[in-house]
Amino acid sequence: METGDESLVALALQGDGEAFTALVTRHYDLIFRVAFRILGSRDAAMDLAQDICAALPGKLAGFRREARFTTWLYRVVSNAALDHLRRRKAHAKAAEGWAEAESLARDADAERQRELDWLHQAMARLAPDLRQTVALVLGEEMTHAEAARVLDISEGTVSWRMSEVKKALRRMAQAEDPA
Repeated sequence: METGDESLVALALQGDGEAFTALVTRHYDLIFRVAFRILGSRDAAMDLAQDICAALPGKLAGFRREARFTTWLYRVVSNAALDHLRRRKAHAKAAEGWAEAESLARDADAERQRELDWLHQAMARLAPDLRQTVALVLGEEMTHAEAARVLDISEGTVSWRMSEVKKALRRMAQAEDPA
């Protein structure tokens, strides 16, 4: 029988290295995936995932068991990714964009590729809080309620953000092709 996340957290907090290793192994893909979707860079996501794993022993004490461990972990990763974006923005004028976003099938149709390239560039122009919301709702296929819990905002705010994303993408598309 598989040990639950909360039990592994309790054991890890007591100094059980195997429990901590099991927890990180179980959730590393989630950590990397969310970081990648928010940051848009595989290298940055790998670095951030390693940083989070290294800092996780100290952060575990902040897990209050008011929500599922994965909900708490989404928030940790999401906040760390936003902090990373803020730091990166201070050092560079333009975001790297989502040009390196999830690998496309190598033999993808050229038109589909152009559409995806446009979408990635458009997403990079969105505010970080909107990208963060899109990463959870569309990328992680969370409901608005789940994303609201992770982001510690109201469900209405998640819905509003998604509406703003749609409006912004529509405006960008119309600006490029007014016909």
